[in-house]
Amino acid sequence: MTEPARIDFPLALDQRHEPTVGVWNRLEGRPRTADFDRALRAEVRDPLWMLTRQWQLGEFRASDAGSPVTASYSVAGAPPTRFRPPVGPVEPLATDRPLESVAERRPLQFRFGADPVSFDLRLALGHRWLKLIRGLLTSSVEDFRGQYVAKYPIALPDPEHVPDTPRVAHAEVWATLQAVAGRHMDGYLLYHRLKYENGLASDGIVNVQHIHYGALNERGRELVAWFDSLIDQPAGAPAWDPSRLEHRFSVAAATPDGEQVLTAPEYPGGELEWHAFSVDREGPLGGTAPAPAALHRTVFPAPVRFSGMPLPRWWAVEDGKTNFAAVRPDSTDLARLIFLEFALVYSNDWYQLLCDLPAGTLASVSGLSVTDVFGEQQWIAPAGAGPGGDWRRWSMFSLDCLGGKQTAAQPALLLPPGASKISDGPVLEEVLLVRDEQANLVWGLEQTVRTATGEPRRGSELSAESLAHRRRLHRPAPRTAPLAPVAYEAMNSVPEHWIPFVAVHADEGERSVRLQRGAMPHPVDSHAVRPRTELLRPGLDVEAPARQRAYYVNEEEVPQAGSRLTVAYNRTRGRDGQVVVWLSARRGAGRGEATSGLAFDHLVDTAPDGPGAAG
Repeated sequence: MTEPARIDFPLALDQRHEPTVGVWNRLEGRPRTADFDRALRAEVRDPLWMLTRQWQLGEFRASDAGSPVTASYSVAGAPPTRFRPPVGPVEPLATDRPLESVAERRPLQFRFGADPVSFDLRLALGHRWLKLIRGLLTSSVEDFRGQYVAKYPIALPDPEHVPDTPRVAHAEVWATLQAVAGRHMDGYLLYHRLKYENGLASDGIVNVQHIHYGALNERGRELVAWFDSLIDQPAGAPAWDPSRLEHRFSVAAATPDGEQVLTAPEYPGGELEWHAFSVDREGPLGGTAPAPAALHRTVFPAPVRFSGMPLPRWWAVEDGKTNFAAVRPDSTDLARLIFLEFALVYSNDWYQLLCDLPAGTLASVSGLSVTDVFGEQQWIAPAGAGPGGDWRRWSMFSLDCLGGKQTAAQPALLLPPGASKISDGPVLEEVLLVRDEQANLVWGLEQTVRTATGEPRRGSELSAESLAHRRRLHRPAPRTAPLAPVAYEAMNSVPEHWIPFVAVHADEGERSVRLQRGAMPHPVDSHAVRPRTELLRPGLDVEAPARQRAYYVNEEEVPQAGSRLTVAYNRTRGRDGQVVVWLSARRGAGRGEATSGLAFDHLVDTAPDGPGAAG
């Protein structure tokens, strides 16, 4: 056997006599030519088939139009300067104040019994006044405090007096009033005297040097200004329409064609958007603001883009996040069908123009000119232009006319001077308007009621406490005659927080029906049960004939699902950074029908000492 030959590996590697292991960092092909013309041609192997398919799909039917390159427009924007509530004179509208606060604000009239405002505001006003005069006279400040507390006291309610029942039936309210009566000042009495009676803060205050009378009166003006700035209240009538259960108001702004009046006929409260307004042709509000200056600008139109949009080039792939094949509209779902047609057929025909406008203005477009890629300029008319009765009119994001009147298109857009963010306080009052088909009535359920101290409580809780207190005041005399096993009852009772509304004819000879507020007899003393919430008390706190104090609600405002009304404080900041607080009412959807259990002409069992014997 021969021995294997020895290999000198270092010499073999150095002279490359044996194969070695190679390492590559990247793999790439080697082009055979540096010319890419053929690759960019996108050649079609069967051009006749491609032309046939294009003819079948209608791609040869081209339109004589070019893509827009530039667009020039003229727009004029002016802020609304006039405000008109449904009842009352026209008021100037401040541009730095959110429109929601002006439209929703309501006076702080809180009346059941004799309370114009709740006691939390009374104590706050009194504390503020005593703080203002604390440093006026250091030697006799205690005398001043005692005189004002004695002149403007918080009276203690009488537990035996029926009108004082809302202030003494609830244990916490009664304890609070006992603690502050005779010890703290009722600041609202002083505020009412200074603001509405043209009184002076120094009236009735003795042992005051003559040089200090002017200082006291100046402090009184400061108190009025402080409370007026603390909570925004309407100077005249509020915009809330009790019969419609919503706000109704109008604003006016100057345009190049004159004053334009916009009316919000059905604003339930909350967020105020442009679609809440309609063009009002009744007449101007008497504004004298100058016509706004027009703004001329040239911009570049940009194609409209959205997720899943069909792309205009055949070699691009659409975004798979949007699956139009999964959309299965019904044959009657016209809105979805129109949207799909726009997204699949006409999506690349839409362009958008950039137009910066200040918030809180009514912008009117005077004209729009578009220049296409062929250098041709075209004047674009407003969508929907033409006669009012033309059925082919089309418009979007435009203001309609009040009452559904067909008129020419309104090339104007309203940016309401609203607030970007509103903080809502706790609900102070909540009323549910529900239908009771068994009793054939509409009930106003006072779910949440404000107490005399300003705190919200459940209406059922206050109703039960009030009933127990009235029974303590009117205890029936003991009976000596024997009782029958059953008693006839003409009508049973419902809780006090159920307020009835009866259907009545609006006018004699008309078939239209309205809902009139009624009253249930109290089960203890047969007095009429009156609502506690401000929402259901229109007309009860004014001195007028009974016919004028009646309260009506339009029947269509209470659908089968019902309506929900709430009252709460709201807080936001204006454009100048100032805090704005106002009390507002809002309307929302109800919770369906309800049954009160009201029954007539039935027999009830009587116990030897039970209340059923009174029937």
